[in-house]
Amino acid sequence: MSENIIIQNDKDHVWHHLTQHKVFESSDPLVLSKGKGMYVTDAKGDEYIDATSGGVWTVNLGFGRDDMVDAVSNQLSKIPYFAGVLGNEPAAQYAQELTSIMPGFDRVYYSNSGSEANEKGYKIVRQLAHFRNNGKKHKIIFRDRDYHGTTIGAMSSSGQIQRTKQYGPFAPGFIEMPNCCCYRCPFGKKYGECNIECAHALEDIIKKENPDTVGSVVLESITAGGGVIPPVPEYFPIIESICRKYDVLLHIDEVVCGLGRTGQWFGYQNYDVQPDIVTTAKGLAAGYAAISVTVTTEEVFKAFKEEPANPDSYFRDISTFGGCTAGPAAALATLNIIQKENLLENVNTVGDYLKGKLHELEEKHQIIGEVRGKGLFCGLELVKDRQTKEPVDEKIPMAIVGH
Repeated sequence: MSENIIIQNDKDHVWHHLTQHKVFESSDPLVLSKGKGMYVTDAKGDEYIDATSGGVWTVNLGFGRDDMVDAVSNQLSKIPYFAGVLGNEPAAQYAQELTSIMPGFDRVYYSNSGSEANEKGYKIVRQLAHFRNNGKKHKIIFRDRDYHGTTIGAMSSSGQIQRTKQYGPFAPGFIEMPNCCCYRCPFGKKYGECNIECAHALEDIIKKENPDTVGSVVLESITAGGGVIPPVPEYFPIIESICRKYDVLLHIDEVVCGLGRTGQWFGYQNYDVQPDIVTTAKGLAAGYAAISVTVTTEEVFKAFKEEPANPDSYFRDISTFGGCTAGPAAALATLNIIQKENLLENVNTVGDYLKGKLHELEEKHQIIGEVRGKGLFCGLELVKDRQTKEPVDEKIPMAIVGH
């Protein structure tokens, strides 16, 4: 099929994600045909560097890896799918391997997107509330600037107006807490002279809502789409101590940071914290298959088998495509490749180099207000003026990214 027909088919029939399509009445959409390493090629034969792991932090190992293709193909030839009410070999093996790099965790629940993985975490909290106090301890606290997914439930817990605007009303029982961006401190403080108010605010909110009504707090380990915002070292220990004090589960969203992007297997492992629930997706299988997981401690899991005579006592949830075997097969191959090729060490080495170069740009260009990040998960805060910190128009970073 010719490139012109392919592009026309796209223009006539495909509804692209996050895209205003009016522009395609006078221009062509970018349609990709192949990828190799960090490079992608479009239908016209033009080549581009992909600096965003497939556009949304997913292709952690690069494009065109035959070892990944073989892992998926070999598994599909054996058995491609069966509902998750039964087990399958790659899912069992991967669950063991995954929990081995996550001390304190024992159980893995499979689904197929980050949004869905987070929904499972929320459903766990809601069902536990019904087990213990007739549903009263059901509220979930989320953080300004964090993003947890695209479903109505996940958007109910997302602190990004750009993603939630016009999609309400949202589900009740979700409460927002302040962000932890030191560059734009919501308390007007300066790190080193503050009391980490952004973390202590959690206790104030729990007290205001009534501790008997708060079931969990969900946080990205490093705020991703909301600005690549790593918390200060003191942040998560304070958060965890507050959660333990009020019997609130700590749910860390690793959908973006998971599996090596920050130089650790998971973003939370850069900090002194032990969550109760961790969700991750995206880079889990490096984009070679769809998979997400909701990982819990044994303590959380065992609550769902304490009353076997009660027909409502187990986790009454299912994810159709959580039964696909290609996902865990690809995820297992991804984990093995990261270990074999020492990619965590490489992320830290190259990440230090990247941040050094970004700081050099910061010294040269006044438009860069701050350089932030961990490992190879880095970002630049672009401003019109460093003193006022007024953000640049959104068109400017879009033009830079597309250059």
